[in-house]
Amino acid sequence: MAGNSQRRGRRVASKTSAPKGSGGKNKDSLAGRGRTLPADERPWHKAYSGTEKLPQRTAWKQEKERRAAAEEGRAPKIGKPGSKDTTWGKGGGRGAATAQPARGSRQPAGRGGPRVAPGRKSNPAKDAPELLVGRNPVLEALRAQVPATALYTAQGIDVDDRVKEIIRTAADRGIAILEVSRAELDRMTGGVLHQGVGLQVPPFAYEPFEDLVAAALEQPAPLLVALDGVTDPRNLGAVIRSAAAFGAQGVFVPERRAAGITATAWRTSAGAAARVPVAQVTNLTRSLKACRDAGFVVVGLDADGETGLYDLEAAVGPLVVVVGSEGRGLSRLVGQTCDLTVSIPMISEVESLNASVAAAVTLAEVARRRAVED
Repeated sequence: MAGNSQRRGRRVASKTSAPKGSGGKNKDSLAGRGRTLPADERPWHKAYSGTEKLPQRTAWKQEKERRAAAEEGRAPKIGKPGSKDTTWGKGGGRGAATAQPARGSRQPAGRGGPRVAPGRKSNPAKDAPELLVGRNPVLEALRAQVPATALYTAQGIDVDDRVKEIIRTAADRGIAILEVSRAELDRMTGGVLHQGVGLQVPPFAYEPFEDLVAAALEQPAPLLVALDGVTDPRNLGAVIRSAAAFGAQGVFVPERRAAGITATAWRTSAGAAARVPVAQVTNLTRSLKACRDAGFVVVGLDADGETGLYDLEAAVGPLVVVVGSEGRGLSRLVGQTCDLTVSIPMISEVESLNASVAAAVTLAEVARRRAVED
């Protein structure tokens, strides 16, 4: 119709949009990603049939499927763990013929490890080894005697004084030193800046909570430290260091929404994590109640606590000191479970202390009171 070319709001773009799928405008973003792994090679899929250690969550998924299939009278739709080779450099299993690494992601011959598509970041299980990267972090970890199983160095790395000390220290400790391509190290770290070095740290061996409590009760002055939602591994490491310095027999932390013993926590503890037992508990409130039943007095640190730290008479008996998170302090249920809450007297207008600092001040006062009592 005459005059429509001048109408307001007329369409000026083409009606045809870019085709969807891998051939569309996002085609280039998929370049170099490699093939998608089949379900039986994905460690977190219930159809996983690999030869690597079966993650706990995958085992739980498979067991859930078995129960559902039994109730419905059908065959379970799960994988057969151990029936398919999913490691680099290992032959003999089903799928070994396809176990050749893609170009640019070469893996050293003879070394095992989960096979991950090139360019994709692996999603390790909670109990999988940790890879600490960066020249300064790796060097500090080696100096702090952090347990390690392998040191990875990129081919053609610029060798400076730090790298020389890293390699020398790892060799002196008998740690395996493996040279890999930079592309392979990129794949292992998920693209994190690694500066050409990576230190593989095994998962930390936690103490069973019941053994932790029993061992503490065998001491003349039982003392334990509990952390309620502390998420910074550096704070956790600092608390463990203070616990070792002031005579605590152990530390326990929640499994969820809290920091665990990583290489960072170990390094911050200055090796104290090797001397102080650490336990992970499923339910912190229930564990604190178990400590109360065992004869401990449970004391929570709170800026608005009902008792001042210098008036804590319970410090000389069996004691559990509960330290809250960095931001919100003690959770409601944990605070209600404590026998009493304690505040640290301060003369300035600072609202609160860092979690690790508050723990150190409290443990130092407990140690002082016990020394006077003796």
